[in-house]
Amino acid sequence: MPEDSSDTEKGQIPTNLRLLLIIEEVARAGVPVAPSVLADTLGLPKPTMHRLLVTAEEEGFLQRDVDGRSYGPGRRLRRLAGNTLSSQRVRTERLIIMKALADEVGETCNLAAPGRFGMVYLDRVETHWPLRIQLPVGTQVPFNCTASGKMYLSSLRADKLDRVMSWLELEPQTARSITDKDKLREELALTRSRGYSTDDEEFMDGMAAIAAPIKDSEGRLLTTLSIHAPVQRYDLGSLIKMLPQLQKAAARIESLNKD
Repeated sequence: MPEDSSDTEKGQIPTNLRLLLIIEEVARAGVPVAPSVLADTLGLPKPTMHRLLVTAEEEGFLQRDVDGRSYGPGRRLRRLAGNTLSSQRVRTERLIIMKALADEVGETCNLAAPGRFGMVYLDRVETHWPLRIQLPVGTQVPFNCTASGKMYLSSLRADKLDRVMSWLELEPQTARSITDKDKLREELALTRSRGYSTDDEEFMDGMAAIAAPIKDSEGRLLTTLSIHAPVQRYDLGSLIKMLPQLQKAAARIESLNKD
């Protein structure tokens, strides 16, 4: 398609970089971004911005927010982010850190990232114990009753959390699952204030877990690192005593993402 003359005169960004920079800016913002804001930030004409956003949406890299105007990451961009996190060099170093943690605490460690409808396990290092919880890489678990999910929800801005809570279905997984939205908000406030999250047999009977956040260079939650164990070996109180080791490992993984 021929370039508009206005593009040539007003836009200083090479044509083949424009869509990449739009996607980068949406990812950097961390919240849905209006086309006019993107046009002003990147210095592109609004017709050009509209055309590029339509292309990005049609190809699944961006998707419209609930307001019908702003744009956020689409399925292909989320998949790209996950694949980037799992790149061989970073993943090898990450697994070394996770294995050291699993060996130190003697329990299974998981790395999870938010998906559209729950937390998705990206990496896992198993404990040596015969009795262990089987949740393989790729498993998606609910937001409301898992340590990783509650850690993610607690990191959201108030307006984003309100939107998520409006459609979130609090399906009980066990008798201990939080199914009341007001009680969940209280739990998220506690999680936010103390900097770690818990799962006291809320997702699975007989399993407890704690999770710590791993943030990106902008200070936003990227993934979570968690330890879980059968309560026959460690109840929640015992797991919380392992929090310093968990947080130290999370900080080391966080530093890999910033290199």
